[in-house]
Amino acid sequence: MIISKPRKKHKVKHLEPASILFVGFLGLILLGTCLLMIPAATSDRHHLSFIDALFEATSAVCVTGLAVVDTGTTFTLFGQLILLVLIQVGGWGFMTIGILMFIVLGKKIGLQQRLILKESLNAFSLQGVIALVQRVVLITLAVEGIGALILAIRWSQEMSWGRAIYYGIFHSVSAFNNAGFGLEPDNLSKWVGDPTVNIMITSLFIIGGTGFFVIADIFRKRNIRKFSLHTKIVLVSTILLNVVSTLIIFALEYHNPHTLGELSMGDKWWAAYFQGVVPRTAGFNTVDIGALTLPSKVYMMGLMFIGAAPGSTGGGIKITTFVLILFALWSVLTNKEEINVFRRRIPKSLVYRAFSITTSGIIFVSIIFFLLTITEKGVDMATLLFETFSASGTVGLSANFTGDLSPIGRILITVMMFIGRVGPLTIGFVLAIRSNKQAKIRYAEEKILIG
Repeated sequence: MIISKPRKKHKVKHLEPASILFVGFLGLILLGTCLLMIPAATSDRHHLSFIDALFEATSAVCVTGLAVVDTGTTFTLFGQLILLVLIQVGGWGFMTIGILMFIVLGKKIGLQQRLILKESLNAFSLQGVIALVQRVVLITLAVEGIGALILAIRWSQEMSWGRAIYYGIFHSVSAFNNAGFGLEPDNLSKWVGDPTVNIMITSLFIIGGTGFFVIADIFRKRNIRKFSLHTKIVLVSTILLNVVSTLIIFALEYHNPHTLGELSMGDKWWAAYFQGVVPRTAGFNTVDIGALTLPSKVYMMGLMFIGAAPGSTGGGIKITTFVLILFALWSVLTNKEEINVFRRRIPKSLVYRAFSITTSGIIFVSIIFFLLTITEKGVDMATLLFETFSASGTVGLSANFTGDLSPIGRILITVMMFIGRVGPLTIGFVLAIRSNKQAKIRYAEEKILIG
C-alpha cells in the first residue's frame, strides 16, 4: 500500500492535458445528461430517455445545436437554463471556468493547470494564458450583454418585456457561443427579413467564431498593419468566405419556391446572407434547410467542414487550417520550398499538423457516415452526410432529420459531436508534443512513388 500510493499520484500528476480535456468534457456532458433527465426539466414532467438527454447535453456542451426534441416546447424554464449554462461552459471550455474560480478564490494556478488551459484555448504558449482567460470572460459577457439588450428591445415589439428579455439573453448566449439553439419551432424563420435580428445574430456568431485571440488582438493594437499574422488570415478569409457564400446561396436558391423563391428581393438577400454565413459556425436558420437544393447543401457541407477560427466557440478543422492547406498546395504546384503569407514564412511543422487535422477529420466523418448508412435504412445519402458534417463541425444545421434518427443513429451523431469538439484539440496537442521530441533513431531514407 505504501508503494502503490505514490505510483497512483505519479500517474495522475503526469496525465496529458489532452486526456484531462477529454475526461473533463465527458464529465460535463454526463452531468448535463443527468440534469436534463430530471422530470422538472421537461414540460410534461416525464424525464427524457438517457439517449435523448445525452444527445441534448452533448449538443449543448459541444456548442452544436442539433436537437432531437424541440427546445422551446419540450423543456421548462429550468431545463432551458440548464442548456444555457451547458452552452456557456462548453463555449468557454470547462478549464476556463475552473481557472476563473481559482482567480476569484485567490488560489495559485500551477503549471499543470496552465498547460491544460493552453490546450483548451489553442494558445501559442503558456505566457499570458491567465490574462487571456480574464479577457475571454470580459469580452464574452460584454458582447452577449449588448446582443441580449438589442434583441430584447426588438422582440419587445411583439411580446412582453419579460419574455423579450429572456429571448434576448437565450439567443445572444446561444449565438455568441455558436450553439444555434433557438426557442421557436422553426428557429428564426419568422424573422427571415428582419434586419435587426439578422444583423445581431450573425454579428454575435461571427464575432464568437473569429476567436478570442483575434478579438483581443484587435482591441490591443487597433491598427491592421500591426495585427498578428493569425488575425490577418482569420479576418481576410472570414470576410472573403462570407461574401462569396452569400452570393453562391443567393444564386443557387433564387428560384427555389421553398426557400428564397417566394421572398421579396430584400428578404432574398437577407436570407442568402444568413444561410451563407451560418454554416461555418452556428446552427441557426431563417429558411427551411431541408428544402435547400442539393448544390446548396453540398456547398454548406464544405463550409461546415472548414469551420470557424482556432480559439473560438466554433468547430470544424478551423479556417486557418484550410487556408494553410491551400497555400501549401499552391507552393507544391509552383515548386516553391517555402510557404509565405503576408510577407511571413510559415513553419513546415504547422503544415504537417494542418494536413493531419484535415485527414483525421475526413476519416472521422467517413466512419460515422458509413455506420449511419447501416443504421438509418431508407434515408438518402445526402441527408446522412449533411447531418454528419454538421455534427463534425459542431454547427447544428439539419435537413429536418435529427429527430428521426434511430437510437443507434443518435448515439453515432453524439459521438461525432464529441469528436468534433474534443478531437481536433487532442490531435493538435499530441502532434505538438511529438514534434518537439528529438528522434533517437534515424533510419536510412528511401523514396516511394506517389501521385
